[in-house]
Amino acid sequence: MLEVKNLVTGYGDLKVLNAVSLKVNDGETVALVGSNGAGKSTLLQAISGLLPVWSGNVEFDGKNLTQLPSHQLPTLGIAYIPQGRGTLARLSVFDNLMLGGYVKSVRSRRQGRMLEIFELFPILHERKEQLAGTLSGGEQQMLSIGRALMMYPTLLMLDEPSLGLSPLMVETVFKIINDISKMGVAILLIEQNLTEALKVSKRGYVLESGQVVLSGSSSELLSNEKVREAYLGI
Repeated sequence: MLEVKNLVTGYGDLKVLNAVSLKVNDGETVALVGSNGAGKSTLLQAISGLLPVWSGNVEFDGKNLTQLPSHQLPTLGIAYIPQGRGTLARLSVFDNLMLGGYVKSVRSRRQGRMLEIFELFPILHERKEQLAGTLSGGEQQMLSIGRALMMYPTLLMLDEPSLGLSPLMVETVFKIINDISKMGVAILLIEQNLTEALKVSKRGYVLESGQVVLSGSSSELLSNEKVREAYLGI
């Protein structure tokens, strides 16, 4: 579904990613893990058209994304949840969700999808008239995921969904990610929480200093001695 080939990009004159390649197959959850500054968020921004691709290629369902403006990606079925959640604080939960279904091809299905979102996140139904900015961090993360699902994505890209959440809420968020995967949505998940990320994914890539240094099945990466030493401290 998604294929990144030898992608090079950065900020100004600073190269951050150096010939990064990865794949996400239809309906598959893939984890991208690595320490702070490895280039994980930069990769999602480049895929999403928020950063120019210096060289290399990004394809989605056979379409070249490198020249497309970012606002066209939702029409292809790509949803991106950036780090920090990005909810619209002064709008209600309901209005945030409705904006998620703004793409013309899904507008007629918004009401039905809304009911599915409220079933997946009962707390959002309880707080649908509440301003998004007054929600807890975990509730805002649920809202950002729900808003992304409103556009009926076939690929969901999440950047550090567990960041800043309590241990109990982290557990809840990863359960939700697992539930979304069962809906048939492909997921590219960026996480520092390596153990949880690899538990919900089928495959994974390890990014260091802007390069993929390891890849394989999630079970292989979890049992890899170098990975366990570098990221789990064991």
